[in-house]
This record gives sequence, C-alpha cells and structure tokens, in this order.
Amino acid sequence: MKKLLAVVLSVTMMASLLSACAKSNTAGETTIPSAGESQTEGQTEGQKASDSQKAAADPKVTLSYAEVNSETSLMGMTAQKFKEEVERLSGGSVEIQIYAGGVFGAEGDVLDTMTSGGGTVDMTRIATQSLKDYTGINVTNLLTVPYIFNGREHFWKTVETDIGDDILNECHEVGLGIRGLFFAEEGFRNFFFKDKITGIEDLKGKKIRSSTDSTMVGTIEGLGAAPATVAFNELYSALSTGVVDGAEQPIVNYQSNAFNEVAPYMILDGHTFGACMVLITDSAWDKLTPAQQEAVMEAGGIASRYNAGCSQDVEDECKAKLVESGVTFVEVDDLQPWRDACSKIIGEVTEGLDDYMVRIEELGN
Repeated sequence: MKKLLAVVLSVTMMASLLSACAKSNTAGETTIPSAGESQTEGQTEGQKASDSQKAAADPKVTLSYAEVNSETSLMGMTAQKFKEEVERLSGGSVEIQIYAGGVFGAEGDVLDTMTSGGGTVDMTRIATQSLKDYTGINVTNLLTVPYIFNGREHFWKTVETDIGDDILNECHEVGLGIRGLFFAEEGFRNFFFKDKITGIEDLKGKKIRSSTDSTMVGTIEGLGAAPATVAFNELYSALSTGVVDGAEQPIVNYQSNAFNEVAPYMILDGHTFGACMVLITDSAWDKLTPAQQEAVMEAGGIASRYNAGCSQDVEDECKAKLVESGVTFVEVDDLQPWRDACSKIIGEVTEGLDDYMVRIEELGN
C-alpha cells in the first residue's frame, strides 16, 4: 500500500512539473546537443511548414518506442514530447506508439531485440551504460566513466560538440544495426542504503545492486563494496529483505520507485551521470522518406531541449519530497578519494581515448 501511495504521489508531482518543463523550454537558456538541429538550421517557419506538408503526403509509418520507466517519469515525459513533435512535424505520416513500464523487458533485453533484427521494437531510450559491452562500442563508453562530469552543463556542453556526433553515430558505424537520434539525461546517479552512511569508508563490504555492465561493476568494486546482480523489478524486495544493502539510481528514479521506503539514506557522490540516448533501428530508419527522417531529427532536437530544460526542476522537486518523507541526504565535500578509488576502472574505460578525455576535461573548466 505504501509503495502504491508513493507511485500515486509521483504521478501527481510529475504532472505538476509539465508546465515548468515547458517554461524552461521556451526560455532558451539551456545549452543542448545539436543532434536535431543541423538539418533545420537556418530554415524559416514557412520552410519548416513546407517540410511538414511534404512529409504529410508520404506513406504512413508506425514505429514502436520502448521505455522501461513509467509514462509519468522524466524519461516517459521526454518520450511523449518526442512522439508529439514527430507526429506534428511529419504531418501525421509518422506515428510513434510508446510502450512504457518495461513492456518489452529491461534495457538490455530491448537492445538485444533491436540489434538482432527482431523487428518488435523500432526505437528505445537507453542509459548509455547499457551499450558498454557491445562489440565495437568505444567512444560512447566515455559517458559512463565515473566522476567524468562536474555538472549538467558540462555534460550538455560535451555532447553538443562533435564528440556527441561521434557517440550518436558509433552504433551504426560499428554495424549494430541501430543509430542514435538524440541525447537526454536523468541526472547524477547516487548510492543509497538501508542503513546510515556518512562517507566512502562506509561502503566497504556493502552488497550493492549493480547493473551487469563492467564499468558499474568495476566502480562498485573500486569503492570497496561487493556488486550483486538483482533484477531491477526485484530490487525493492531485495532491499526490504536484506538481500542487498544498497543500490544506485538517479534521484528521480529512486523516488518514483519508492526505494526511499526501504533504503532512506542516499550519499550524493554522483559517481555516474545518467546520460541517455534515443535509438532507432536501421531497418526502421530506412522505412522513412527523407522528409520523414528530417521530421524525426527535428523532433529529437526539441525533445532533447525539453529534457534538458526540465530535468533539474524534476530532480529538485523529487528531492524536496524525499526530504519531507524522511530521507537523509549526505553531501560529499571532496570527490577526489572517490575518483582515486575508481582509478583502475577509469583507466580501463578510457584507454586509447586520451584526446577525448583532454577535450572533455577542458569543456568542464
């Protein structure tokens, strides 16, 4: 019952933030990636309307979009914005059907379906760490490096350069049969626990639920804890029964899944930034006419701006609600010991990518 109540409150809270997201979008103050802008840069409103009319005459295409989170989550709201803009800009010739709440399984399951050519899922939003162990993926892994970004602005400044283009294109270029359309984010990921925690020394020996990607496993091991494999839909129970001592998620997902009920201590180490990409299969992309492809790319740019414009507001609102519910947030004044502890996995992930790392560091200054 408590978890159901938390979900209801989350739905109400997310709905109240829709207007705030819209205001952030129109303010024009947020730096966003160029993924959906390059093909429409310099166009007048009349030209854009003409493109929409041109796409409207094209054969109708319906694309399925998988999202593991709920429709009322930040990622669900971003998906809805993308859907609305695709259908508007294509004049209705491209329809997006969103399947939220993990209908097609976890992110790894969806990616396996898309890369194997199953045809069930045309599009999805994934955390970039889900691509970590696919053959050929290299530059994309930079977004998973522990403690690489010093804030949201640093992330967006990075992906709006050609580094972002390299990441979006990498899946297609290495032959995975998918391609990136645009970036989104969920905020920094933090560790949370059943019992009180005050610093890095308290992680030693703790059983922490981890995704299967090697970077997250290496991060947890570097911090002296023991990674444990638990399905995401079983995590609440695993925390409640003590199968694991803690886990890690962005604040918004921690709140929307009611993990605060069973693990009310969160340390704000921000070990990984919740960088996300929206992907489309090559086969689905090839179904679209040039005008429809342009509509999809432009819609991606708008959805990316929407996400960038409201993610901080959503996180702040979630955090305030969590404090009211009794969650203890622990600030980290000095991240250097955390970075030092993760030096091994950082070195492994960034091997051969020194030029990229130098540029990313410069963008954060």
